[in-house]
Amino acid sequence: MALIHKPGTSWDEVYRRARAAAPEAFEADRAANLIGGKWVFVGETKPHPLAVDGTLIPGPPRISREIAVSAVEQSAKQHKEWVKVPLDERQRRVKKSLDYLREHREAIVHLLMWEIGKPWRLACADFDRCVEGVDWYLCEIERQMQGRGPLPGPVSNIASWNYPLSVLVHAELTQMLAGNAVIAKTPSQGGFHALTLSHALMARAGLPVTLVSGIGSNLSDALISSPQLGALAFVGGRSNGRKAASTLADLRRRHILEQEGLNAWGIWNFSQWDLLAGHMKKGFEYAKQRCTAYPRYVVQRRLLPDFLATYNKVIQSLRFGNPFAVENASDPLPDFDFGPVISQSKATELQKRYDESINTGGIPLVHGDLGAGRFISGQDTSGYVAPACVLNPPTGWAFHHSEPFGPIDSIVIVDTESELLSAMNVSNGSLVASIATDDLEFAERIRPDVQAFKFGVNVPRSRGDRAEVFGGRGASWRGAFVGGDHLISAFTDGDQPLFGNFPNGSLYPAKT
Repeated sequence: MALIHKPGTSWDEVYRRARAAAPEAFEADRAANLIGGKWVFVGETKPHPLAVDGTLIPGPPRISREIAVSAVEQSAKQHKEWVKVPLDERQRRVKKSLDYLREHREAIVHLLMWEIGKPWRLACADFDRCVEGVDWYLCEIERQMQGRGPLPGPVSNIASWNYPLSVLVHAELTQMLAGNAVIAKTPSQGGFHALTLSHALMARAGLPVTLVSGIGSNLSDALISSPQLGALAFVGGRSNGRKAASTLADLRRRHILEQEGLNAWGIWNFSQWDLLAGHMKKGFEYAKQRCTAYPRYVVQRRLLPDFLATYNKVIQSLRFGNPFAVENASDPLPDFDFGPVISQSKATELQKRYDESINTGGIPLVHGDLGAGRFISGQDTSGYVAPACVLNPPTGWAFHHSEPFGPIDSIVIVDTESELLSAMNVSNGSLVASIATDDLEFAERIRPDVQAFKFGVNVPRSRGDRAEVFGGRGASWRGAFVGGDHLISAFTDGDQPLFGNFPNGSLYPAKT
């Protein structure tokens, strides 16, 4: 049966709802920047193709370096006033902003679906993790702020496009709850309209937020190096993270740099295949476009047949396609595992890298077909990538040491424990890693040697925001560690030392 686009969810309809919700932040053909508490229509806007179906929308309004410098200056003025606001009033305003966000949940979720390609269920989860997480901090903040106070300047947030609400907006709201003004840069690849609407609602609640768009290299002097800033929170790749770190090294300013690492599952003396299958299937959500995805499997040679049988069943069970494609107008939006990757250029890169691995000696274990996806007849599918997997990837492959950020897996076969550890540690540190094994003593023995911040035994690990600290090892993270109480500590000053990998003897937490 031919599929149709879900009525009422076209880009034009979704954009009109966003504009009606925040007319101060949107014009008919462009969004604004939020500077000094006012929405200003400045900056250059270019057409931006959406990976869902190639629809062209207005891109982010990119400002100049000079405007960014002014934005930081005005945010610093907001910060000086915000630190005077009592905690109970900060709580009231943050709670009010959550009320506004919940009121416009559907509009924000639809924007996320269009802009970054998340299926309905996953876009809802991104939104809900944000507001529910901040709810927790609202209840805990009085205890967390005892003996602590705001930073000397606003917090600058530079985040990737994949979790605009549950990472970026969540971080900003907790930073403001702790007494800091905040600045956020919209990701160039997507999410800028969802962020614009969210920031309009936060500003409406009386929160000191700044939202700007622009090319990172043009704005880095202002958003990273400005002496008026109190901290930098960065989420992105290692290349840009290294540039930010080198800039901050001289300033020694508070920073949280979350960078990529090749997270791996190790499979050793294992028999619980149904358990692993469930974890692998869930791991494909959002096409593995997240910092805690597991694109590498390191498998004991004798277990390879059982592993492949399990893996192939998972691949065959995956549902992907246009997140708005339905059979009938009355049908709910589909519950896909993933939609497109972030852009047509990313899809082209992933295909090119897959071909590169095969041409240089890798074994093409799985080469998915877009014909298995669910699409609207005649739509542009250039932003989609079907699942693929390379067995024994060549060491010179671009993704041998780094994460694909897409649905391309690789499998490395090993015979010894030392080979297992070497293959799991190939990227010089990662955020998470897991071992699938029936031998729990073995898992405990190798745990100290796996260079990942979070370590799982027969379970995957995730970022998390409340119960435990989150960070990285090696080149995957630099600066203060976050999560729960440590998230507040990272953005406040006090007598207690910070959890993190700062130089000069700062604390290293026990591995979690």
